[in-house]
Amino acid sequence: MKLYYSPTSPYVRKVIILLSETGQTDDVELVSSSTSPINPVDGLQAKNPLNKIPALERPDGPTLYDSRVICQYLDDRAGGRLYPTGARRWDTLTLEATADGILDAALLVTYEGRMRPADKQWDEWSDAQWGKIVSGCAALTTRWMSHLNGPLDMGQIAVACALGYVDFRHDARNWRKGNDALADWYAKFAERDDMKATVPPAG
Repeated sequence: MKLYYSPTSPYVRKVIILLSETGQTDDVELVSSSTSPINPVDGLQAKNPLNKIPALERPDGPTLYDSRVICQYLDDRAGGRLYPTGARRWDTLTLEATADGILDAALLVTYEGRMRPADKQWDEWSDAQWGKIVSGCAALTTRWMSHLNGPLDMGQIAVACALGYVDFRHDARNWRKGNDALADWYAKFAERDDMKATVPPAG
């Protein structure tokens, strides 16, 4: 299999950590494909018509895209270790969706500041997206700490990748304010070997 990726993509990071946790790292070739909304990668659209990463090319079926689809496929391939069954499965999926919503908002703030010309940037838009991040972190703190402190699953990995990206691009905004329990959990989770191995390079 081939994974089209960028080392700075938090969505890719989710997939790479899942590969590590499920013992599938050697089954996937990494193909560098750094892309942005205004600078798509040549050839990527043939793999993913949305021209986004990650995309997972398989020898036995169409290329998969969207990190949640890829993660569920790879986890199923490994025997279903990180998406539990029963009621906890729905909690895990909801937690992963919350994390991806935080990521989506953080990425929009990043694009507003890095891609749009300075005279066309819209502060109210960025603040509204940051409000989603604040709300998401508050929900994690008040609703999801018991789950986060439970057995490892994809919800935890997704949350860690989301918070890591917010630190990477928007550390000055301080998501930790008012989220002490979540900050403590993240500090411990970030010490995992596969988290340290996938810290995005500066830039």
